[in-house]
This record gives sequence, structure tokens and C-alpha cells, in this order.
Amino acid sequence: MFVGCWLALVALIPMTLGTNPGVKVKLTSKGIEYGRQLGMALIQKKLKAIKIPDFSGKQKVKPIGSVRYSLTNLKIVDVGLPQSAVVLVPGTGVRLSIGNAFLRLHGNWRVKYLRIIKDSGSFDLNVKDLTITTSIDIKSDETGRPTVNSVNCVAIVGSVSIKFHGGASWLYNLFTKFIDKALRKTLQNQICPLVANAVSDLNSQLKTLNVVAEVDQYAEIEYSMMSSPTVSNSSIDFSLKGEFYNKGKHQEPPFSAAAFSLPPQINNMLYIGLSAFTANSAAFVYNTAGALSLYITDDMIPQGSPIRLNTRTFGTFIPQIAKRFPGLMMKLLVKTVKNPVVTFEPDNVTVQATATVTAYAIQPNTTLSPLFVLNLDSSVSAKVLVSGLRVTGAISLNKMALTLGTSYVGDFQVGSLDSFFQIVFKGVVIPQLNVQLAKGYPLPTLGKMTLVNTQLHVLKDYMLIGTDLQFTA
Repeated sequence: MFVGCWLALVALIPMTLGTNPGVKVKLTSKGIEYGRQLGMALIQKKLKAIKIPDFSGKQKVKPIGSVRYSLTNLKIVDVGLPQSAVVLVPGTGVRLSIGNAFLRLHGNWRVKYLRIIKDSGSFDLNVKDLTITTSIDIKSDETGRPTVNSVNCVAIVGSVSIKFHGGASWLYNLFTKFIDKALRKTLQNQICPLVANAVSDLNSQLKTLNVVAEVDQYAEIEYSMMSSPTVSNSSIDFSLKGEFYNKGKHQEPPFSAAAFSLPPQINNMLYIGLSAFTANSAAFVYNTAGALSLYITDDMIPQGSPIRLNTRTFGTFIPQIAKRFPGLMMKLLVKTVKNPVVTFEPDNVTVQATATVTAYAIQPNTTLSPLFVLNLDSSVSAKVLVSGLRVTGAISLNKMALTLGTSYVGDFQVGSLDSFFQIVFKGVVIPQLNVQLAKGYPLPTLGKMTLVNTQLHVLKDYMLIGTDLQFTA
């Protein structure tokens, strides 16, 4: 992981057309600090991989004269990054700075002088006051996923000291005058490419972003970025499309997202605002796909109900049914006739649905004979939760109203069937819907991300999820 673990959330994907987003995300200073901690571990690992080439040459060293020397097998044995910071540059981007860093190296030395005298040993090298600064550029690739790269990197080596094990004191003069400068240059030339490589390595993680997330056989949800992120001194705010589509077919709904703003909360690392538009786009998709329909048979009716789905029972309310279709079982088809409407109010989610209920008599040859069609207007309340990386829900019936649409068995009083249909909807329809709602739909995720200390609040026109984050390797 790295600073890019949260930069991925900033650069979630390329621009898309539209006016208002369905989903908004805010990464707070707390989240940015967590990203910094992850990033330092990765950069430290990369710096340990610095490859220092062997040094060799010939120099005149007082009082010895001409000396042939070589430093070989230089290896990093320790890296320290005690100070680091990620600074948000309003309107620009992100700058990473590392200060007072140090490297410790170990290697072997060998010299030959006065033509015949040879000497050798080992040495320890300390590099102190190392500073690194870089900016991180965020773009989108051709798949609609973000890519990151390091730009304007500068690495400065403050001081270098060496301790030779074995050999004479004039070796220090050799190092100070000739080797020190070359070694500094070698280190400085390698550090920035390694930092750039660490940033570039994030791209494999960024490719795990679920830009288009599958929900089920009917739907998928798109989390593409609609505009560039807004960078302030303390947070990064960005807008996502947050729209459901029929799987494999992107058809826009006959409504658009309303503007909304996230509150200035900072207690959690991340805040996600899910608008009513997102929920209503889901209702549009499922209604368009014909998924909001359900056949109900007698075996689905609670056993304790005195009213059964057969023509004998219904004949007590509608005598024509028993006369014309004696001794037959019945079947109901409940089907929405227009898009359900989801409304978010403080601490309250309601869904208004308009449907028809068609009753059939099942003939001995299994053909269906229509009996009547009822118009149904219903209102349900929804409880919404975050479970893992998904938003889940459950509904309960508030009220329902039935009116007669069409009758194939003559006029009858619909009110006499109210009690039965209350049982059907509370005992059959709503439990069936809750099974699906419990499966939920995915939030935007990156790699092995886990949400921690998550809270959800329903506000006017949107739901607010506040959460901390954890990433595992």
C-alpha cells in the first residue's frame, strides 16, 4: 500500500457527462494520515533495495602516493524514515516530503599501493539527513481507472560518514576527497527512481477498483468520477456517478440527480454520501428489467392464515368465483406498473410503490384464467445498514390501499379482501423482497479494504456513511 491507497479514491475514474453526482466521497485529514503511514512502509522497503555499484579507481593520497582502491558488496542494512508528511495543495494535488532519513550500509574495501602492498577489510557507511520531496500526479487510463506517477522528485543526501574496519588512517582521506562525492551522486541518482517505482507499483492496486460493480443478474453500479477532485487544506472531495444500470445496457433513467453537499465532519477517515438518486436509479433498473414482480401460490401463504388461495375461500367474498371456477387453486401476480420512488428524510427512508395484483384460477391443465386485477398503492419504511463492503436493507409495510382495476367475475367490494392482502404482503411479498435487500449492493472498494467503526445516518436527500479504513497486504 502507499499514499495511493487513498489517492485511488481520489482518482477513481475518468470524467463522465452529467450535472450532479449520485455519490460523494470525502477523504479527511485522518484518512490522509493513515495513507501516509502505509506509504512510509512501502518506501522504506523500496529504499532497502537500493543497489550500490562497486567503486574502484586510482588516486594519489598523501603520504602514500598512488593508491588503487575498490569498494565492493555494498548493501543496505537499515533504512530510517523518522519524519514524513503528506501535504494537500489546494486546487493542485498532493506533495510527499520525507526528512531526516538515514541509510546504513556495509561493504568491503581493498587497496594496493607502493606497487606491492595490499590491504583489505570491511566498512560501515552512514548516510544522514536524507530528504526526499515529490509530487504525485493522478490520471486515468483507457479502462477508466486511475494511474499515478511521481513527478518533480528531489533527493538530497545531507552527510555521509564511514568507519573502516582494518587499515590505516589515510583511508579516511581517500574516502573524504574522492569516494564521498561519487557515492553521494550514486545514492541521489537512485533514490528518486525508486520512489517513482514505489508510486508506479500502486497501479496494480488501483486496477482493483470496482469502477463498474456487479450487483446481481439484473444490475450493476457505476462509480465513475464526474469531475476533478476538489483539494482543500484538510480534505479531498470528489464526485462519483453512483448510478445503477441494467447489466450490460446503460440506459439513463427519466430523472437526474439533485445537488447535495456533505457536512463538514472530520471524525472518520472517509465519508460517503449516497443520494436518493442512486437508490431511485436502482428502482428504475429493476422495474425496467421486470424484476419487481412475484407470483404467489397457496404454499407461500402463512399456514396460520384462514384464507387460502383457492376459489372456495375467495368464493365467500366473491360468489361468482366459486360458481364459475369451483374447486380450483389460485395464483396471484404482483407487479409494479411504474418506478418505485425512494425518499430520504432525516432518520427515515420511505418507498412509494404502485403495482397491480392479478388473480388467476389455475385450470386442471395448468392454464391460468384471470379473475380480477387490483390496483395497489403502498408505502414501506426501509432500514439501511452497512455490512462489510455492501449497503444492505430491510423494509416494513407502512400502509397499502387497494382499488378494483378490472374484474372478469363481476363487481365486488375490494375492502372485503383487505385483511387477506395485508397477510400476503406482510407474510410473503415483503419477506421475499428482504431476502434480496439483505444481499445488498457493493460500495466502491480498493484491494483488500475493510471498513472499521462504520456509522450510517439518513439525512435529507442522502445517506451519510462515516467510516475508518484498514488495508491488508
